[in-house]
Amino acid sequence: MNDSLPAPVASEATRVPAWLGALGALLKPWIRLRRTPADARALLGDDARPTVYVIERYGLSDTLILEQACREAGLPSPSAVADGLPLKRRRALVALSRRPRLFGRRPHPSRSEALSLLAERVRAEADFDVRLVPVSIFVGRAPQRESGWFSVLFSENWVVVGRFRRLLAILLNGRDTVVEFAAPVSLREAIADQADAERGVRKVQRLLRAHFRRVRALVIGPDLSHRRTLIDAVVNAAPVQDAVTAAGSKEGVGRERALAKARAFAWEIAADQSPLVVRSASFLLTGLWDRIYSGVHMHHFDKLRAIAPGHEIIYVPCHRSTIDDLVLPYLLYRNGFAVPHIAAGVNLNLPVLGSVLRRGGAFFLRRSFSDPLYSTVFREYIGQLFARGVSLEYFIEGGRSRTGRTLAPRGGLLSMTLRSFLRAPHRPVVFQPVYIGYEKIIEGESYIGELSGKPKEKESWLGLLRSLRALRQNFGQVAVNFGEPIFLTGLLDQVEPAWREAASDPQAKPAWLKGAVDTLAERILVNINRATDVNPINLLAVALLATPKHAMAEADLIAQLELCKTLLTALPYSERVTVTPLGAAEIIAYGEKMQWIRRVAHPLGDVLTVDEKPGVLLSYFRNNVVHLFAAAAWIACCFLNNRRMARASILRLGRLVYPFVQAELFLPWSEEEFGERVQATLEFFIAQGLLEPDADGRIMERGPGQGNAAFRLRVLARNLLPTIERYYIGLALLVKNGPGTLSAGEWENLCALTAQRLSLLHELNAPEFFDKSLFRGFIQKLRERRVVWTDDDGKLAFDQELETVAHDARVILSREIRHGILKLTPERQAALSAAP
Repeated sequence: MNDSLPAPVASEATRVPAWLGALGALLKPWIRLRRTPADARALLGDDARPTVYVIERYGLSDTLILEQACREAGLPSPSAVADGLPLKRRRALVALSRRPRLFGRRPHPSRSEALSLLAERVRAEADFDVRLVPVSIFVGRAPQRESGWFSVLFSENWVVVGRFRRLLAILLNGRDTVVEFAAPVSLREAIADQADAERGVRKVQRLLRAHFRRVRALVIGPDLSHRRTLIDAVVNAAPVQDAVTAAGSKEGVGRERALAKARAFAWEIAADQSPLVVRSASFLLTGLWDRIYSGVHMHHFDKLRAIAPGHEIIYVPCHRSTIDDLVLPYLLYRNGFAVPHIAAGVNLNLPVLGSVLRRGGAFFLRRSFSDPLYSTVFREYIGQLFARGVSLEYFIEGGRSRTGRTLAPRGGLLSMTLRSFLRAPHRPVVFQPVYIGYEKIIEGESYIGELSGKPKEKESWLGLLRSLRALRQNFGQVAVNFGEPIFLTGLLDQVEPAWREAASDPQAKPAWLKGAVDTLAERILVNINRATDVNPINLLAVALLATPKHAMAEADLIAQLELCKTLLTALPYSERVTVTPLGAAEIIAYGEKMQWIRRVAHPLGDVLTVDEKPGVLLSYFRNNVVHLFAAAAWIACCFLNNRRMARASILRLGRLVYPFVQAELFLPWSEEEFGERVQATLEFFIAQGLLEPDADGRIMERGPGQGNAAFRLRVLARNLLPTIERYYIGLALLVKNGPGTLSAGEWENLCALTAQRLSLLHELNAPEFFDKSLFRGFIQKLRERRVVWTDDDGKLAFDQELETVAHDARVILSREIRHGILKLTPERQAALSAAP
């Protein structure tokens, strides 16, 4: 504890009125507090001014809870510090509103008498001041598992309850009470700019009420108790009315039918969040997580808590599993934040289940926004949520990643969010990227089937019931990492300094909007990757899947795991990346326990191996973290077929390939920064004995191919090598067919077919190797850099530079791989004639 802080007054207990102390002792067994911040004394600091606590609503129970919270935190008691203050009650406590009295004069509905007395004293005496400490009290904010179902009925919400209901809430939920202290405010400074004390009091009360509303909205969520009112606001909005008129005219159905259609869209979309359902879900999920996971951990939540007050938060997590929809809202709720409204596919709007999800905060969207009326209604709904200060959660990748990689973003919801912000730019908005990492995924079996070519199953009750069988397994641990937040105003200032000119227009869709959406989407995904959690399964996948038979001697595996961990800690990718604390031997034991790897005993030393079926899914966990090893893997690729290589050549080729790898893996560095990263990694390899420089440091040399150093580099290289091979397939197809021959679609299909055939012949157990979307991203980046372009006939054209790039691939790829790719690469006419 900080020695500079004042010690609690020793005689406080004696100053508390006897009757209040007796009631506090009676209440204490029913109350268990969680204070925010944990060290409230540090927040208040060392200050000689009298402390006056401010609460939102007066109640005897709140007074007793505040007394207990101050006592536990080592803060002055409201009763002990009241001496010398001009207050009628002998407590240094101000309540902004009071319940009606049973007898006597009714209190003023909007003016605090105690605050007025303090302000008058401050005005009258130049050397007198008090510090106001706002304190928010929530009883039963998050009932624990042992609380029982009935307790959720009496937990905290926006309704001002009577004395009897408050008593029941304390008896049922008092053990789950949250007390949140805010930074102190000088009353003198707050009223200094006002003409008289009364005006100053009104100003202070406005500020305090706004503070309490913000805290309550953050902890409980905005008051959205009237869904019908929200839907009426959506349908009656001018943009929707215009769209209704246009739809009625275009479809020839009349305005009334078009209006009914718009209202039906709104009812289909809108959430109907119920505090009862949210708290019940929290109760259920606690038991579920205990059953299927050995731990659900959060990192960097304190940084989110620091920026949250006063901001509207848009949570943008990666999408790896259906559990993502549950685990993030659950953790937010259990840690004192409101459950956001969550975008869900309309395919989840199943009978019964859809109603439960809707009451938990889900709002539904269709995959297609081709209907202008539906698009307008949905955009207006997002705008209405925005105007009411509702936090949102959605996945900008569109769907779940079946390969474990971060998928290319889809900007629809981001665009709607930005346009809603332009309507009310006074509300500060922050996008919060979130990384969610697993050690096993519930959808593992279905992912294996989909990656092998089976069609994705539609969501249904039958499929849901089948998935319940998986709940008997142990799925290890879950990590939720909060990445670097993105403040929307700052981003728009960078993209378009004059963006405020488009503000307040509900129909605004300025020319710069698409560029802003693209920049925002890319930054979100980069920041998600910069918050990666590296678990034991990720490291085992990185090491074992890089060997031909997915097997490695135990001694070699230990050395490779230690190298990977050392690389991540010596050259951190980001300050928000977290790495498992387990040592190499413990990681292996954990992988065996989770049944990802199998030990094969042998007299010359045990071998750790991955069986075929787990091997396919283990590539998913390698892809979660492959971006962290991109620079190291690139250097290692350079030494696959070269014993010696100039440092300048490594950098030159790295800068050549980096824009494509950056776009695919959402890497955070500029080309210049990537060069610096490569230089730092070269020095790391030298320090680890993997490379040896010549006398002047210009030439790098690795050990002989059969040595341990060469083996370590080969294992690192093979995590990036399939990406380089995929690029070579694309370039070879263009060069072989010539300019003006293939359209982008034809080229994409031929690339996927060639990669698929190559994976069959060379046993490349990486389903993403022939993923069409990755080839699509590659050709897009080639176009952006003007390496290829589309001619007047819609065909891909290029010049000699492309052949030069393809020629450079011989430095990285072996002759066998290059010749194999060239042999398999079809010409357009042959491919078309072979097509069924």
